[in-house]
Amino acid sequence: MKAIIVDDEVNGIVTLRKMLENNCPQVNVLASCSSAAVASQKLQELEPDVVFLDIQMPGKNGIEMLMDLSRQDFEVVFVTAHNEYMLQALQYSAADYLLKPVDEDRLMEAVQRVEKRRAAEKENEPVSTLAYNIHKTGMPMEMRLCLPTLKGFTVLKLDEIVYCAAERSYTIVHLVNKKSIIVSKPLSDYDALLTGTNFLRVHKSYLVNLQHVIEYQRGEGGTVIMTNGAQIEVSRRKKEPFMTRMKELFHF
Repeated sequence: MKAIIVDDEVNGIVTLRKMLENNCPQVNVLASCSSAAVASQKLQELEPDVVFLDIQMPGKNGIEMLMDLSRQDFEVVFVTAHNEYMLQALQYSAADYLLKPVDEDRLMEAVQRVEKRRAAEKENEPVSTLAYNIHKTGMPMEMRLCLPTLKGFTVLKLDEIVYCAAERSYTIVHLVNKKSIIVSKPLSDYDALLTGTNFLRVHKSYLVNLQHVIEYQRGEGGTVIMTNGAQIEVSRRKKEPFMTRMKELFHF
């Protein structure tokens, strides 16, 4: 895979390049850029398969660079020290994001995810979804979520998801069509990822889309009935935030 590294810190570029050489021989780093202006030019010249992109840089940041590009048919792996909401929003469709200092195992996992996504039939979907989400950052429920699967990936609108359930280190995503998708990421990742949307962690094992709640039954914590018929326990300590969010959404 042809790759470009974009980072304003020289040490960051050197470290990442060395880690890729040592752990990901399938990645060929064609160039490294310390600014968005240089990176934009290199992207057009070299046509990489994947870009390892820092967000905060002097002048135009990494997100602004992506918004201005006319060509966006490459995968993006964010490499940054900033795990803020904007990053979470972009992660809906970026191949992965890595927090500095970069962990070697996480880097290899990110590269493997890029390979699977590139091999999938809808090769340009993650990037088009990334571009779509960049312009929807003020409207989080209109964003799309890109779920890595064994065969590649699945892109969903958030309102297609009824709830997510923890299963050891995996997450089972239950959909409106009563199908489900098993994702090899823990529920806590999606809890953080969906901050600012209508999703709420009502139990250590469940993250629900409040728009799909059709009934609440009282109890120590209570039980919610979802539009797909699922009955989900609300933990005692999550009862109050659940009721507060429901009142905010439905004004009762």
